[in-house]
Amino acid sequence: MMDAYNNPSAVESGDAAVKSVDDDGREKRTGTFWTASAHIITAVIGSGVLSLAWAIAQLGWVAGTTVLVAFAIITYYTSTLLADCYRSPDSITGTRNYNYMGVVRSYLGGKKVQLCGVAQYVNLVGVTIGYTITASISLVAIGKSNCYHDKGHKAKCSVSNYPYMAAFGIVQIILSQLPNFHKLSFLSIIAAVMSFSYASIGIGLAIATVASGKIGKTELTGTVIGVDVTASEKVWKLFQAIGDIAFSYAFTTILIEIQDTLRSSPPENKVMKRASLVGVSTTTVFYILCGCIGYAAFGNQAPGDFLTDFGFYEPYWLIDFANACIALHLIGAYQVYAQPFFQFVEENCNKKWPQSNFINKEYSSKVPLLGKCRVNLFRLVWRTCYVVLTTFVAMIFPFFNAILGLLGAFAFWPLTVYFPVAMHIAQAKVKKYSRRWLALNLLVLVCLIVSALAAVGSIIGLINSVKSYKPFKNLD
Repeated sequence: MMDAYNNPSAVESGDAAVKSVDDDGREKRTGTFWTASAHIITAVIGSGVLSLAWAIAQLGWVAGTTVLVAFAIITYYTSTLLADCYRSPDSITGTRNYNYMGVVRSYLGGKKVQLCGVAQYVNLVGVTIGYTITASISLVAIGKSNCYHDKGHKAKCSVSNYPYMAAFGIVQIILSQLPNFHKLSFLSIIAAVMSFSYASIGIGLAIATVASGKIGKTELTGTVIGVDVTASEKVWKLFQAIGDIAFSYAFTTILIEIQDTLRSSPPENKVMKRASLVGVSTTTVFYILCGCIGYAAFGNQAPGDFLTDFGFYEPYWLIDFANACIALHLIGAYQVYAQPFFQFVEENCNKKWPQSNFINKEYSSKVPLLGKCRVNLFRLVWRTCYVVLTTFVAMIFPFFNAILGLLGAFAFWPLTVYFPVAMHIAQAKVKKYSRRWLALNLLVLVCLIVSALAAVGSIIGLINSVKSYKPFKNLD
């Protein structure tokens, strides 16, 4: 009998147990086009959508919209290549690969598997820390918004992030007991609705600002040297803006894990391509609306975030609601990014200690908010420790979001471009030096250069963030 972790249904007997597993003995998948689309939208439309006005301000009308559309096309294209690699060697009848590392192991092997693991899991851990910080910032913004409404926009309103980080961590400890990615559909659907809500509110407020006539100065090339920024700031912020846009599309980090939740019929790759198309096209529409209308409203002085940086003060109740939507979205998004890492650690421990009851045995229990579910002691202890640790890091490094931009710049190229292209070449047996081979490798090279420039911009931004952090302000 297979262990309870890999096949929880094996504890049952008879025909019901047979029907609850796939042909490879693992838990039967129930994911559909709609759940996959919800996972993608939850992963892609983050609160960063509200910072795209700032990115457009650095790039300008022409370059900003061009970069947005270009990365949408690149990401969708590489996601289709990656979706075809889920099974190997054949994309429809081949053997399933349950995670990104498994796909790379099947097609490329060697040290590239370890490189993929480092890039993916460091990025996933970093995102969960960043989401803890961002959620607390949104909740703090609610308190500040009420304060500004009562005492005036110039009042000194100070609210601590720490209690909100702790509360966010407590919620994540509970939700982390969901056994695997397959159980996240309801969370992703709620998170996707929340993301549409706060993005729509941001767009609506920006449209109202433009309609009022109180708009900022905009330029075809964005911020003006000598007026808005210095020459060096223009260069670094331009690179950082490109990196922010590239990273905002990097859902391919968890694409294989999302695809592994889909039913086997219709073929997973076909469903995943449709879901990717819907996810990328939908988010691109929202990105262009938030970025361009936001830039039209604020001009070259666009804030880093419409809501938490108080680009708007009124109506305060609507801004409060939007910030609450951000926090609720990040509750679900945290799990979407954390679950693949949880499963990676637990599967490796399961293989190393297959006879350990602590690691493998499951118990039926009622969990707050989740109801009756299977509880595993190792999962309970390890995942709780993980959430506590990420929350602690978020508390002691409140400028970690700047680090996240750097991690994103490093992870975008290998996970979104290089590996999907390299595996497609191996799978399709693309002839070396053929036109298709040259075109694919040119794409890889261009994206590598962009990622490198974005990384440089992120490093400069990180240095500035560290210097502006209160304990370090006297370092100069």
